[in-house]
Amino acid sequence: MWWLYAIGSAVFAALTSILAKIGIENVNSNLATAIRTIVVLVLAWGMVFLTGSQAGLKEISNKSWLFLILSGLATGLSWLCYYHAIQVGDVSKVVPIDKLSVVLTVVLAFVIFHETVSWKSIVGCVLIGAGTLFMVMK
Repeated sequence: MWWLYAIGSAVFAALTSILAKIGIENVNSNLATAIRTIVVLVLAWGMVFLTGSQAGLKEISNKSWLFLILSGLATGLSWLCYYHAIQVGDVSKVVPIDKLSVVLTVVLAFVIFHETVSWKSIVGCVLIGAGTLFMVMK
């Protein structure tokens, strides 16, 4: 079932880019990011309470808190950069560059978690990099 959620993620990510590009017209990109963040915050906490997951707050370790906070900071910085990039650039060029995060994630997973990287993964990363370059060239 995980792949259904992954497909949903891809569809919603695509919609995010298109809807954001329309929505940030004549709006400061930082303000737009803040508005988006409030919506995500309300949606996420709504799901927590809808599923009764709030009881798990007491069980989160200090290490998990630290890395969840750092992940949140990385997400916020990513969104700020992304919104500014799509505001001033072509969304069709920004999004492929943004998706280079796939390649960076594979490299970091190898370095930090010592995950196995197959030849298929290496070829896929090279193709993603080449495809990104091809898509953003003039």
